[in-house]
Amino acid sequence: MSENDNTILDTTDIDILRELQKDSRLSVRQLSARVHRSPTPVFERLRRLENSGVIRGYTTLLDLDKIGRGFMVMCSVRLRHINTEIHVNFAEEVGKMPEVTECYNVSGAFDYMLKVQVPDMKSYRRFVTERLGRLDMLDSVQSFFVMETIKAVPVIV
Repeated sequence: MSENDNTILDTTDIDILRELQKDSRLSVRQLSARVHRSPTPVFERLRRLENSGVIRGYTTLLDLDKIGRGFMVMCSVRLRHINTEIHVNFAEEVGKMPEVTECYNVSGAFDYMLKVQVPDMKSYRRFVTERLGRLDMLDSVQSFFVMETIKAVPVIV
């Protein structure tokens, strides 16, 4: 598996990935039991999946309400102009904003879609006026307030 080609996963790789998406804290021994393989080959497959970039990292899912980041806004952003330099500058600026948890370059009426997570409406207004709105390259922002998350799961292979 190289970074530049599409990785071919067999059924054992897929089983390993599914189990890790359920619980990334599984030991190799626990994981091997769940995929019905011995620990050494599972360990080798795990390292191959990590080294090839299929597994990019391990994370912990948090209850965002409990940590004061439960107010979610999808924010469409249009820039005045778009070229490579502006794209790079925008990406760097957004990367510095902890309120922005996801950023996508999109096609259509807007250039970017941001997922913004803050404590409340007042915090979002402050984010837009004091952080995002100060970017010179910005043309317009359209906000969509998330009332309820119906489905939010990682990609399951």
